[in-house]
Amino acid sequence: MFNPCNTRENKLVCLIKYGYGSGSGSGSAAGGGKISKSMAMAMSIRSWLMVSAVAILLEVIGLLLFVFAFFPIRPTLSGLSGPESFHPPCEHQNHTLYQELPPSYDRLILMVIDALPAQFLLGRDNQPPPKIFKDAMPFTHSLLANQMALAYHAKAAPPTVTLPRLKAITTGSIGGFLDVLFNFNTQALLDDNIIAQFFRIGWKMVMLGDETWLKLFPGLFTRHDGVTSFFVKDTVQVDHNVSRHLTYELYKNDWNLLILHYLGLDHIGHLGGRSSVMMEPKLQEMDEIIKLIHSSAIQSRESDHRRTLLVVVSDHGMQENGNHGGSSYEETDSLALFVGPGISHVSATYDTINQVDLTPTLALLFGVPIPKNNAGYLIADLFHPVEDHQLLRAMELNSWQLLRLLQAQATDSTCGSLEDSSSSLYFDAAALHASWKSKNVLKSASNEDFKRTVLAYNEFLRTASDQLSRRATDKPIGLLASGVTAMLLSCVMFLGLLLKLGQELYPNVQTHKFQLSEALVGGIMVIIVLCMGSSSLVEEEQYLWHFTTSTFFLVLLRKTIKSTTRNRGRQLYLVAVIIISGRILKGWHQGGVNWTHLPDISKSLEILGNPYIKLLHIISMLLVIGLCLYTLSSLWSRGNIIILIGLSYLCNGLLVLQYVIKHHGNGAGTIGNDAIVAVRLIYGLIITSVTLVVIASPWLMSFQSEDLVLVIKDSLYLSGTTYMFGWCLLQLLLQQPVNAMVISLLLVQIISTICYASRGGSDVMQWVEVAAIYYLGMAGHFSLGNTNTLATIDVAGAFTGISSHSTVVSGVIMFVITYASPMLGLLSLVMSIAMKENNTIPNIHEINMGQLLKMILGFPCLVPLGLNSLLLVAYTIILLVMRNHLFIWTVFSPKYIYQFF
Repeated sequence: MFNPCNTRENKLVCLIKYGYGSGSGSGSAAGGGKISKSMAMAMSIRSWLMVSAVAILLEVIGLLLFVFAFFPIRPTLSGLSGPESFHPPCEHQNHTLYQELPPSYDRLILMVIDALPAQFLLGRDNQPPPKIFKDAMPFTHSLLANQMALAYHAKAAPPTVTLPRLKAITTGSIGGFLDVLFNFNTQALLDDNIIAQFFRIGWKMVMLGDETWLKLFPGLFTRHDGVTSFFVKDTVQVDHNVSRHLTYELYKNDWNLLILHYLGLDHIGHLGGRSSVMMEPKLQEMDEIIKLIHSSAIQSRESDHRRTLLVVVSDHGMQENGNHGGSSYEETDSLALFVGPGISHVSATYDTINQVDLTPTLALLFGVPIPKNNAGYLIADLFHPVEDHQLLRAMELNSWQLLRLLQAQATDSTCGSLEDSSSSLYFDAAALHASWKSKNVLKSASNEDFKRTVLAYNEFLRTASDQLSRRATDKPIGLLASGVTAMLLSCVMFLGLLLKLGQELYPNVQTHKFQLSEALVGGIMVIIVLCMGSSSLVEEEQYLWHFTTSTFFLVLLRKTIKSTTRNRGRQLYLVAVIIISGRILKGWHQGGVNWTHLPDISKSLEILGNPYIKLLHIISMLLVIGLCLYTLSSLWSRGNIIILIGLSYLCNGLLVLQYVIKHHGNGAGTIGNDAIVAVRLIYGLIITSVTLVVIASPWLMSFQSEDLVLVIKDSLYLSGTTYMFGWCLLQLLLQQPVNAMVISLLLVQIISTICYASRGGSDVMQWVEVAAIYYLGMAGHFSLGNTNTLATIDVAGAFTGISSHSTVVSGVIMFVITYASPMLGLLSLVMSIAMKENNTIPNIHEINMGQLLKMILGFPCLVPLGLNSLLLVAYTIILLVMRNHLFIWTVFSPKYIYQFF
């Protein structure tokens, strides 16, 4: 009798449809029983898939509930400040006791130098700035030396990225932590802000530079020329597009506000760090622009008596490597420089203000209402030229605004009902002010009365500002509890599925005596979870993963030494390679926060220079190509198609190698069209080859063997190899050149682990192998220089092969770069599954498709899902417990963002 399942073309179809392989005619009588059994097992696999899908859905829902409930969305007062700003919160008359503050200046020029650390201009800890930076800005330093300008260290709140910092400067409010996620997709700003207040009184405004301003304030600028802020490989044209209009705009008299946002210095930082050779010329360029603006302001004052205030600020600073986003001093140390008539600096040191203090200061200097949600307080030194009563009036207006905001954020509060210390301080200052006004009318007010009133207002303003800045947003406990419950239930489902599936597929495990290496897998998870409650260990998490992973493999080494198997020597060699590679990776980057200044391999290579880095890059490329061809060599016997696939890998690798030789290390600012075209070609070839091989491998392998299990394993092996090496080639193209060797060593570790486990047969439990690869991926994540701060995200690499900004494309590339090592570990599991020798697999005639899928794919996929779910749930609970911790937004929350993705 003809059986269609005997043909090689139909064997996979039969396996999927009927759940068994080809059989003889004599077996047909039992066919009904086998089909019934297969249908029962098919129901089992459907149930397993359904439970897994429900667990994943629960985790996603729980995570979203927790994230939106925990991370602050600031409560804000709606609308714009109006006439009510000029009377006390409890007074509703339309008159005031004083004439409103006249503007101190006629025009404002706001110059934003993106990512300029105040240290470059003002030094640090009362020490002068480094000579190279001081010499790069001689004119600006001469303004300070001649007491013609006033400068401050303006402390920026984290996250130190552009969007929340511009919101802070224009609204005076502390942005939400999740603003960092919206930094790449800016929306119109609806909160009360100083730009809208200027527009409201009829100001004509011009904006040149970062297009973020146009997205935040659409339709408010009379003229504008925006440039994208994310194409960080451009360090020249991005600033030229601003400066080319500057002479024309300075000559024009039809504007009141001119905003200049220069991005080149930030881009240089991302590309080469603070010590980049391009940094000094860029600072010189900025100094010349400040000189040009100052000269124009003097001419304008002499010709038409218009008083112009130049305010030079930076939105944030930068780390030594040029990145930013975190809360370190280097990242939060931004600049605030004021140059204008009547402004002088007499102190030998430079004070520190909060960045949000710029908003009320500018509002009061130009006579507009302070934005409703402002949490800053005025910089009193800028009001010294005004009369005493005007300074007190400015402080009074600022106090009223902060008091209104405090009352709005308090529950069930009415005027005068606030009993906290800040309200008491306000009433004390108001009383002193009223006494001073009475005495001033009688001409009996003394200078001491004035000073006491100023000090009282300062005390209230400082206390209220600090209170508003620190005040935690109310977190709905119901949503938080619901989110944690859903995630906890999901974790229990994953672990329960894992346990049940293990008992079903490996019944002998009940009598199996757990070994030290197996117990250590669970022990590592316990150690990681317990340590996540410490802010210091979160900052230095890389040491935990390096220590626990190396300990695990040392235990495997001890176990291998004691074994008596025939391939003991090979196993010892593999474990030794893993341990030695791990030690090198540990020393590649001194990651974290507190020890980045210590020497490491990457810093030594950067000191040696680009030729040595490029040499290691080339060696890494050759090593990856060699490993690729070596892993494919076990399939040479499957036919010429494997040779063709190997040649395609080789061609892709050689193209990446050619790109590395030609373009890497030839100047950080070069973005030639030939380089962009080459990268796009590589992208296309890698994606195409990986897609074709993965799709075609089951059918290609079915022509090479009659054994269905072998067909499936060969298909998985070929797909896994394709995933791994396609991913590694992308990383060698996208990662910083100094990290190329890290990628190749990670690949060596993972392949060695897979080979060790596959040669060990059933002696190495599959879940132990999967966990080991997962741990290698986590340790490798930090070996690439990543930390739990947002500052180590490689923004520059996200624009490799892109000629213009694309949020989606650059976001995908940024994800690929950031999660390079964990993703490599997960992709390698496909190859691991194929190579695992499992003696519990019965003959193909005695197993159905459901059982086979659960054994080969289901169980190893559940292990990383379970581990990740356990870590996520544990850290979610820790984050909830630590919600009032001092470092909740600077340490724990950035870590959760990484864990979230």
